[in-house]
Amino acid sequence: MRARRGEFERIRSVLSEVDPEEPLTAREILDLLDEHGEEFESAHRVATVLGREAEAGAVEVIEDRPYRYRLGEGR
Repeated sequence: MRARRGEFERIRSVLSEVDPEEPLTAREILDLLDEHGEEFESAHRVATVLGREAEAGAVEVIEDRPYRYRLGEGR
């Protein structure tokens, strides 16, 4: 569980720095992570991490094609 928490913290840190106005796709988030020197294996992994955090209410998932993600107020 600790590794997954670390992954979310890395995503949250980059998104807090960038502060996007609109929800982003997992691919867009992966690109931002890469630009900020954070390595993730795939957009699928980003989506998995964010999906798990959505269950706890930390992330809003907009079910569209493709899904989009927005961090909750506690970011």
